[in-house]
Amino acid sequence: MDERAAPVFFFAPFVSSTMRVEPAWIDYNGHMNMAYYHVLFDRAVEEAFSQVGLGHDYLEERKASYFVAEVHTCYTRELKMHDHVRVTVQLVDFDEKRLHYYMEIRHAEEGWVAATSEGLSLHVDMASKKTCPFPADIRNNLSVMRAAHSRLNRPLALGRTIGVPSRAEPERLLATGTRH
Repeated sequence: MDERAAPVFFFAPFVSSTMRVEPAWIDYNGHMNMAYYHVLFDRAVEEAFSQVGLGHDYLEERKASYFVAEVHTCYTRELKMHDHVRVTVQLVDFDEKRLHYYMEIRHAEEGWVAATSEGLSLHVDMASKKTCPFPADIRNNLSVMRAAHSRLNRPLALGRTIGVPSRAEPERLLATGTRH
């Protein structure tokens, strides 16, 4: 049996190990500084994509990795010192060189969402520092993960844009009850 084969199934979405907000991450506003949300997201991405074979061993053995190319993050609720969180990761799609994924940081005990993040990463040959196709076994593993995650609802926050809404926009949002 190929030791690089994907697990028989993937949890949908992937749920990270429990992580704790560290005291050094708290800013002068008394909550977790925005930079550390990205630390939590990054740790969860590492856990999730290690499941398909894209962990540290992959870098060492195959001299390739993946780099973040774009991220859209929304902060929805404060995290405070010593809060425990888990991060969900949903593989939305992939192609021969790219991964598109969505994540939510959730309070581990209460379940509310503290932040969401949509990311696009590129598969990179570490010698040339250029994008390159995923090997066949990794593509197969990603296919298994995508199949499991495709049963999930498509996150409403995917493809968000940032900007100041037009003057008419706030009234429409209030009337429909939809928030950005």
